[in-house]
Amino acid sequence: MTFFYYQVEMTSYTLNLPVQLQQEAEKLATLQGISFDRFILWAVAEKVATLNQRNDDRTFPQITYVRGASGQLIPVLRGTRLRVQTLVIAAQKWAFPLNQIATEYDISEAQVNEVLDFYAGHSQEIDASIVAEQIIEAAKV
Repeated sequence: MTFFYYQVEMTSYTLNLPVQLQQEAEKLATLQGISFDRFILWAVAEKVATLNQRNDDRTFPQITYVRGASGQLIPVLRGTRLRVQTLVIAAQKWAFPLNQIATEYDISEAQVNEVLDFYAGHSQEIDASIVAEQIIEAAKV
């Protein structure tokens, strides 16, 4: 039986955490049976992996997903934080023509077209998001 050992170069980093967060993390590390350093390493590795995870539809290179405040993935126009649903509402509910949407949001008509093409292929996802937001807004009133 052959064992392979990999040497991983590590770097030191001073980490300043709020006392309460550090105490909670140390408690969780102990419950996991690992050192605080290993816990921090795993937490950072999990976060990096999550952020690097690609959920993009390669058919639409101008559309990407970002994680919203609620943790939900939200499709946006790449390079902006402009949500696909915002442009869909402008086109459908407000009946803005493409050139007006492009002007209002300072994007190109080609970008508007790609967003609307993306919507055509992902309408259930976008419509569900629009309805959920409408329900939340109605509950605030």
